[in-house]
Amino acid sequence: MIAILDYDAGNIKSVEKAFKILGKETVLTRDFSVIKKADHVVLPGVGSFADAMNHLKKYELDKAIKEYVASGKPFLGICLGLQLLFDSSEESPGVEGLHLLNGEVVRIPDGPGLKVPHIGWNSLDYPNQGRLFNGIDEGSFVYFVHSYYLKAKDDSIVTATTEYGCHIHASVEKYNIFACQFHPEKSSSVGLQILKNFAEI
Repeated sequence: MIAILDYDAGNIKSVEKAFKILGKETVLTRDFSVIKKADHVVLPGVGSFADAMNHLKKYELDKAIKEYVASGKPFLGICLGLQLLFDSSEESPGVEGLHLLNGEVVRIPDGPGLKVPHIGWNSLDYPNQGRLFNGIDEGSFVYFVHSYYLKAKDDSIVTATTEYGCHIHASVEKYNIFACQFHPEKSSSVGLQILKNFAEI
């Protein structure tokens, strides 16, 4: 069973729908006992870094996430859910993230012909092998919606990158933690394969 964390923030229903298309059993929850029993957990996210952290703390899901990750079972952050796994974000100075991974979350720089937020399809490069991308060709396109992006401290955890006026760390993997800056649930057949790969880890 895949637990999708419900903390009043984000693209929860679209993530749920994508897993259902794959025939996977899901539950939307903030119940600690349900999360603990789950085989996989997903942290979606749309909105601001500060609001999301406030909601996670309100429901004490920050503690539940850290306990679940410590159990060694697969955990996936999507979009803002990726950013929350890190220490902090330029979007919300003074607000601490979950500190599960190390890196900076910074604003996409303005540039000629670039619109921020970055909304649209971009291709992926694979600097390191990532289990989320098994069976998916390098250069495949996925769908992004974001104004801030990750610069991971440790390049070895970066499994996918893209370019949008800067070099964006688009996906990371460390032990049982997986995360995507893009939206696999909105990325057509490529995104469904990514979610399938996660569900089968």
